[in-house]
Amino acid sequence: MDNRFNTIAGWALAGGIAALGLSIAGGMLFHGERPEHMGYVIEGVEEAGDSGAAVVEPIAVRLGKADAAKGEASFKKCMACHTINQGGANGIGPNLYGTMGEGIAQGKAGFAFSDALKAVGGSWDFDKMDAWLSNPRKFASGTKMTFAGIADGQERANVIAYLNAQGSNLPLPAAPAAGAAPAEGNATDDHAAGGNISNEAAPAPAAGAPAKAPAEKKGA
Repeated sequence: MDNRFNTIAGWALAGGIAALGLSIAGGMLFHGERPEHMGYVIEGVEEAGDSGAAVVEPIAVRLGKADAAKGEASFKKCMACHTINQGGANGIGPNLYGTMGEGIAQGKAGFAFSDALKAVGGSWDFDKMDAWLSNPRKFASGTKMTFAGIADGQERANVIAYLNAQGSNLPLPAAPAAGAAPAEGNATDDHAAGGNISNEAAPAPAAGAPAKAPAEKKGA
């Protein structure tokens, strides 16, 4: 009886040790840490730490390469609410003929603009129209316009170029000069301004060397 009990106990102990060993080995092989490199890329998902902020060129630069024909094609998504022909009727949104340069939330044959848009003030210049088309609700919190906006900066510029060609024809803003300006206080700036490149005194002549006579000043 004792031998039988010892045999059963031995097998139970051996099974426990085996189970413990398998558990440890499984934990080593199948750990839950994030791999250093993902197996595949998921579109639209960014790695932690990435800013994700797209750099958008100034509207003046984008307008310089804008395509009004592409803007007309993009504008088709706006035609459910807006007309743009001269003398066209207001719909869910106002007629947009001659909008660039007009006062914001003004005119348009008495269209009932929201108080939020009226509070913006000013006129529809290129920067304001770019901001409006990017995110109407951010531009005028409380606006009645439900359009989500145009995310692509160049597409917005194309639409603005098309809008500008419909009865406004404002001159396009000049694009900023290419390249960064020289750093303040460097030799180029000092020379251009007529200043001294260096404020340090000239080195003294060596001992025993004859002093140079001052150069004769030429007349103006």
